[in-house]
Amino acid sequence: MILKDLPKHKGLRNQLVATIKAKGIKDEAVLDAIKKIPRHLFMDSSFIDFAYQDKPFPIAADQTISQPYTVAFQTELLKVKPNDKILEIGTGSGYQTAVLIELGAEVYSIERQKELFTLAKKFLPKVGYVPKKLAFGDGYLGMLDAAPFDGIIVTAGAPYVPKPLLSQLKIGGKLVIPVGEGAQVMTLFIRKGETKFEKHKLGDFRFVPMLKEKE
Repeated sequence: MILKDLPKHKGLRNQLVATIKAKGIKDEAVLDAIKKIPRHLFMDSSFIDFAYQDKPFPIAADQTISQPYTVAFQTELLKVKPNDKILEIGTGSGYQTAVLIELGAEVYSIERQKELFTLAKKFLPKVGYVPKKLAFGDGYLGMLDAAPFDGIIVTAGAPYVPKPLLSQLKIGGKLVIPVGEGAQVMTLFIRKGETKFEKHKLGDFRFVPMLKEKE
């Protein structure tokens, strides 16, 4: 694979950033990350014309690369600071992983689809985005051996909120998760104490379903 990021791609990214900014994304660090990361490299080269449209797009294993606005929206909710320890449930193409790393986070990522896990493990180092740990596993269980986390982001629709994810947050940590079957409600949990969580519902989204267990 020849990795090229041409001036035309950078121009298209500038247009994409303007689009998601107009939709309400305000965090300049998130916008800068979207501006820097060559999203077209995370997609099959035959679909390069779709890379900078603000739309989701199919990838391997019947999954999708999320709409850029959705990536930015979820990331903005996390309020990522440099050196924050972030757990990502659903590595997928690795694009969301790259955004978090670009923000300076230490990223731990879990992918349940073996094909996507293998692709991401090979691909991410080639584009300079290396997570602290990339695991093949069940996202419902989180990553206990690396907990607690400053933030957890779930990139698939969960029918319910997995308790292990809430328990693996630091006090003050945030879980961003789309909850529901069919359509989902983007939900933010902020851990306020050992058993106390603040909950915010932040609009309807549509994700591929979050699957349990490894194949």
